[in-house]
Amino acid sequence: MIVITVDIGNTSTSMGLVSSKRVTAVQRLSTHKSTLQDIERTLRAMLVSRKEKTLPSIIASVVPRRSAVWQRALFNVTGLQPLILTHRLNLGIAIDYPRPWRIGADRLANAVGAVARYGSPVIVADFGTALTFDVIDERPAYVGGVIAPGLPLMTEYLPSRTALLPPFEIKGYRRHIGRSTLGAMQIGARIGYVGMVREIYRHICEGLPHRCRVPLVATGGYARWVVSGSKLEAKVDSSLTLFGLGKIFQLNRG
Repeated sequence: MIVITVDIGNTSTSMGLVSSKRVTAVQRLSTHKSTLQDIERTLRAMLVSRKEKTLPSIIASVVPRRSAVWQRALFNVTGLQPLILTHRLNLGIAIDYPRPWRIGADRLANAVGAVARYGSPVIVADFGTALTFDVIDERPAYVGGVIAPGLPLMTEYLPSRTALLPPFEIKGYRRHIGRSTLGAMQIGARIGYVGMVREIYRHICEGLPHRCRVPLVATGGYARWVVSGSKLEAKVDSSLTLFGLGKIFQLNRG
């Protein structure tokens, strides 16, 4: 079964076609700037080479006010109402968390995808607008995690809250000491952020019976960049969220 999976994030929205093992035809749109027409056009382009035009779909959203336009676009293109991910669905894993309705839908999809691909226990780090760590124990059960500012928030906050510091992009700045304001900011962002990631991972592991023998899976737009400079042993899986959504659909409608 092929499923259209949609992950509505704070900055961008990803979508793809998921089969039992693969994620293909991945597309990304701006979450807040995309119109209904933009979304429908992109969906039709994804399906143009497929015979089936009435594929089912599932949505994970952390931006509730944008969910309706995606639901409408999917219905207009496929003729089917999408399944909306909540904690009440059959996830194939338990949730051992006091207020499960407060868990982001993308975090649930990551947890399901990680267990399906890598087993349990497992830790997932998602490098998006926010940085989230999620912990799934050996049962498997989702037990909680850590939320920290994402890399975009770090790079945007300094210029917006200071009078003289310029806008900047993260690049592979290799000096130990900045020889310009821009260089100093790049070093601070890169070393500071990577250090934060390592420290959060170490802190999580100290609270687990397995310590740091628990596999770490990294996903999100900045995953590869951060992992490459962190010296952490992590599997980078850029399609984890969409894959997890596909697994959840199969458990509930498959």
